[in-house]
Amino acid sequence: MAAICKTNELLTSIDLFKTASKDQQDTIAQLSNYVSRLTKTQSGCVSGSIHRSIDGERAMCYLQWQKEQYYTDFNKSQSGYKELDLLDTHLYEVAVSKPDDADLTIQPGRLLHLGEFRLLPENQPRLIALEAEIPEISLQHPDLLSVNFHRSLDGTRTMNYGFWSNFDRFDLLLKEERFKPVRDYWQGLAENEFHLYEVAGVFEQR
Repeated sequence: MAAICKTNELLTSIDLFKTASKDQQDTIAQLSNYVSRLTKTQSGCVSGSIHRSIDGERAMCYLQWQKEQYYTDFNKSQSGYKELDLLDTHLYEVAVSKPDDADLTIQPGRLLHLGEFRLLPENQPRLIALEAEIPEISLQHPDLLSVNFHRSLDGTRTMNYGFWSNFDRFDLLLKEERFKPVRDYWQGLAENEFHLYEVAGVFEQR
């Protein structure tokens, strides 16, 4: 069963794609067909999950790898993304995952946010240290189920993949004073944006 691997026996590549609302479903279909084949044929690719952003502007692949070399080989040889608008791809490990007993299963229909942080490698250790403090505050939100910060192995990214029960009250995170540290901690260290997603499909090695 596909799940965020917080113990890092598996590494994760996060691939982000730009879409337009009218084309998003076609992009999701293309990615689903491609990742379905990938998990059957690509050495070391254990699972692939397709995500669609709620605003229609993004699609995301969350691919899990047995080791870094498999991801490197994939990047050198793959051509499945050539007709899509790939914005970003990096390899990650999980740096922070809270709460300890969270359900980290990735399955169709689950809701999540992806906070994208772009930074210089020398700033990544400090940002990760600050991100380790954030779950105590952000998990006060009644609908946020987990916080899972990923750090890229090249030092230029962190990603916060957080599961939600629903997005009805998401704006509390953006407006309430108690969540102000969540909105500010990265400033001066990274560029940030976020999108809300739904898991559209999951494929696993057989």
